[in-house]
Amino acid sequence: MKKYGVNELRRMYLEFFESKEHLAMKSFSLVPHNDNSLLLINAGMAPLKPYFTGQEIPPRRRVTTCQKCIRTGDIENVGKTARHLTFFEMLGNFSFGDYFKKEAIAWSWEFLTEVIGMEPERLYPSIYGEDEEAFEIWTKEVGVPPEKITRFYRDENGKCDNFWEHGAGPCGPCSEIYYDRGEAYGCGGPDCKVGCECDRFMEVWNNVFTQFDGDGHGNYVELANKNIDTGMGLERLAVVVQDVNSVFDIDTMKAIRDKVCEVSGKTYQIDALDDVSIRLITDHMRSATFMISDGIMPSNEGRGYVLRRLIRRAARHGRLLGISGKFLATLSATVIAESKDGYPELEEKKEFIFKVLTQEEEKFDKTIDQGLSILAEMQEAMKEEGTKVLSGENTFKLYDTYGFPVDLTQEILEEKGFSIDEEGFRSCMEEQRNKARSARKETNYMGADATVYDEIDPSVTTEFVGYDRLLHSSEITVLTTETELTEALSDGERGTIIVKETPFYATMGGQNADTGVIRAGENEFRVEDTIHLRGGRIGHVGVVTRGMFKTGDLVELSVAEEQRGLIGRNHSATHLLQKALREVLGTHVEQHGSDVNADRLRFDFSHFAAMTPEEIAQTEGIVNEKIAASLPVVTEVMSLEEAKKTGAIALFGEKYGDSVRVVKMGDFSVELCGGTHVANTSSISAFKIISESGVAAGVRRIEALTSKAVFAYYDKLEETLYAAAKTVKTNPSGLVEKLEHLMTELKSLQSENESLKSKAAQSALGDVMNQVTEVKGVKLLASSVAGVDMNGLRDLGDQLKEQLGEGMVVLASEKDGKVNLIAMATEEAMKKGAHAGNLIKAIAGKVGGGGGGRPNMAQAGGKNPAGIPEAIKEAKTVLEGQV
Repeated sequence: MKKYGVNELRRMYLEFFESKEHLAMKSFSLVPHNDNSLLLINAGMAPLKPYFTGQEIPPRRRVTTCQKCIRTGDIENVGKTARHLTFFEMLGNFSFGDYFKKEAIAWSWEFLTEVIGMEPERLYPSIYGEDEEAFEIWTKEVGVPPEKITRFYRDENGKCDNFWEHGAGPCGPCSEIYYDRGEAYGCGGPDCKVGCECDRFMEVWNNVFTQFDGDGHGNYVELANKNIDTGMGLERLAVVVQDVNSVFDIDTMKAIRDKVCEVSGKTYQIDALDDVSIRLITDHMRSATFMISDGIMPSNEGRGYVLRRLIRRAARHGRLLGISGKFLATLSATVIAESKDGYPELEEKKEFIFKVLTQEEEKFDKTIDQGLSILAEMQEAMKEEGTKVLSGENTFKLYDTYGFPVDLTQEILEEKGFSIDEEGFRSCMEEQRNKARSARKETNYMGADATVYDEIDPSVTTEFVGYDRLLHSSEITVLTTETELTEALSDGERGTIIVKETPFYATMGGQNADTGVIRAGENEFRVEDTIHLRGGRIGHVGVVTRGMFKTGDLVELSVAEEQRGLIGRNHSATHLLQKALREVLGTHVEQHGSDVNADRLRFDFSHFAAMTPEEIAQTEGIVNEKIAASLPVVTEVMSLEEAKKTGAIALFGEKYGDSVRVVKMGDFSVELCGGTHVANTSSISAFKIISESGVAAGVRRIEALTSKAVFAYYDKLEETLYAAAKTVKTNPSGLVEKLEHLMTELKSLQSENESLKSKAAQSALGDVMNQVTEVKGVKLLASSVAGVDMNGLRDLGDQLKEQLGEGMVVLASEKDGKVNLIAMATEEAMKKGAHAGNLIKAIAGKVGGGGGGRPNMAQAGGKNPAGIPEAIKEAKTVLEGQV
């Protein structure tokens, strides 16, 4: 058997099934589309579920893919074994009601033996024990001896690895193919055979025959349309073909592994602990690189949290290997070099991937240092308490709040003779999981919230025809109320109208939906929203304002012209804005979302620092220059490859079909876009950025206005300017000078006011020096004064302390129903034991409050003015206890 590389195997598999009339589809994004049941795509069939369930019609009844997948269920074992991965590629061939067992089995055997060149005598099929049909095909049609076929039956709990089912829904038996790698990989046991846990018999293929609809309780009904769902791990296949020990030894993985060794100065398979770190980093860097390329950003929740955890685990194990400085981007470059053959988007996004990794690595450096500091404090507390075990709550707090790895906590504590409460930690983890589970919504098989739209015939579709028209006639194909399909909607009823062709643009790509009216003679339906539905349908959501609508009616659809025009101006401005940002900030700028409506535009983009006022002004200036230049806006439909040659900018993380729509604005901006636009940039009139802010790690947001909204903005500013000038009795041109004069006058009056307040407070106190008492040789002046705020009380205290010479001053005042307290002590008084902070704490309770401070000065507030006399009296008692 020839030793093919991973990229060759991927190509061979897809080409083989293309020769069997399968449509080879590109890998879907790792981010699930319309599937709330998944955080990340974790299997080859996951993105194809709508085709299996019949909710959408597949592009062809035979499909083949190589799907990138991530599973984190066994993340704690990654690195510790040579089997576990978080990122992997799943080869698959799928039949949606077309071919079934006979073809699927024959083609799997043909590919392995004739295309790859595996020796037939080393291949061992397995079947579900009761699947006689599969047994007959293997033995009589493929020619495998019966004794080489292993039957797997259900266990006492009714479970069987060779019967695929997940609760209620489509399910069916499986047939796997195992490859005998030879005794060198075996356990040596007398019962070593297919199904043994050792590495001798490795599963390389799994045919799933989806032929039943199960109720989840062991009852099955034969499906009218049977499906094939084949899965084969590309990495596992490469292990067998390349005859290596593990997935970490196949060519693409070994290249990354070797780079880890080069960066760390370590040698693989010399030290077992080093090997764990080397394998973990190798795997996690593949996952992180692919996740970022699909638009996932590190965060503290959801997919972003998974990514952050993978990056930080890799960075942490880099430290264990002794790597100093940033290294993740270097490893990512190797990942990209090894995988860009099958995933060219990695090369296109590499600079951005490197920036995200480096920034997250820098954040982790701060996190881990913070975690070490907090752990040190916890260790001190443990010593004081006389315990040797860090509580589960504290272990979980380090892990969950500060992102501090549990294994690192355990390792550091063990070095000091301590341990962690593992059971308590697991309990905290389980409590968190239970909270997350209880927060989940009830969903259908697709993982989306079940809606009336799921009941629509999948053959119903809608064509958008609104690029060049706002008025169009079409036939109603579906009507719904808010809860069910219906044949008619009458006056006052809310619902959704679906037609064959529509000029209404549905919310997509950041552009808000059209609104307008649908008419049939005198009947009228007000469209309040336009939405995309699964299966290529567009729904017009609203209310019947007059008459009645029925399925089959020919209707006239009229889009609100002014709103469409304003949205088009704002949308076109986002294209100019993105290009201007790339010129001002750099080509790392990528769109990370937008929201375009009739009032304003919002544009999120990748950048790692706040824009300066100069950068904002420069960006705004470029956009306005291009508006004034009256650039023609031209759209053209072409192949994705042709579009790339034009230099068209694609939306970050978006998956495009073979044909794409390219929007060109003169020679300045070229983007892939399905939205609506102006015909010439001059229609935009003007552009004004009103805010720039951060919304996530490495993502900034600009909000801006165009056309009449800009003029309204300046009208409002002018109105405010005239109102301000009128208020200070001047005209707009003299406003700055007038305000400067008023500010100078105000500062003078404030200074004078403070002086008068101080004199008034002293006057209110009268001759307080005769209230001075002596407490064990320390002078004490404790008194109250009415209507003085805290600032005035501090000033008064400073003056009285100066008059007193040496000793302690305690003052209280009621103002606006609240109590202010201060205490001050001189150097000599403090030497004798006086402590202002402790004294304030002791007397603040008398006025219903609390406070504290330093030995020489402290203050407090309270809510009980009636307690002031008691607090003043208590000051003497407290001081007696101090000196």
